[in-house]
Amino acid sequence: MTDDNQPTETGLAEAGDTAGLSALIGRATRAGKGLPPVERWNPPFCGDLDMEIRPDGTWFYLGTPIGRMPLVQLFSTVLRKDDDGKTYLVTPVEKVGIRVIDAPFLAVEMNVSGAGDAQIITFRTNVGDVVEVGPEHPLRFVDEPDTGGLKPYVLVRGRLEALVARPVMYELVAHGEELEIDGRTMFAVRSGGETYPIMPAETLKRLSA
Repeated sequence: MTDDNQPTETGLAEAGDTAGLSALIGRATRAGKGLPPVERWNPPFCGDLDMEIRPDGTWFYLGTPIGRMPLVQLFSTVLRKDDDGKTYLVTPVEKVGIRVIDAPFLAVEMNVSGAGDAQIITFRTNVGDVVEVGPEHPLRFVDEPDTGGLKPYVLVRGRLEALVARPVMYELVAHGEELEIDGRTMFAVRSGGETYPIMPAETLKRLSA
């Protein structure tokens, strides 16, 4: 039997399948006991892993979709985005790079409670995170040049964001209102006592005309 406190001979970068990866990560993080403190770990970089997160939230390993959601959820607990802009799987003993095409998570469900300054917007991600939009989990909107539209993102943890799925985005925008922000009339949403501008009100009127 493997001692959970001892490092394994095979590292993340050498693991040949998702089962091997999940076993390594499970031993490193003691899965099921809350999120591991990845921000406090400072292991050596051990190369890149052939793992990719697509814009629709699908995870690929060695070119094949990871179909088992429990595995994806396990991997997501050891994700970290560093100040170099890259995303890694991190354990206490090693750090390996992975590719993220857009955002590592996808916000797939939304709930709104309260109104006005007391309004709270809550998102659920595709890997099970639940976050309330506010000072600790701000919302931002990015122009999408190819379509002329907007892409909303919510901060989940660390530097990791969730892209708000398009059907959820329409629901989010339905809760927008015109508000005065820094002397300009903006179309914005409120949550957790904060205001998040979407676009100038005149731009919205022009698009709606």
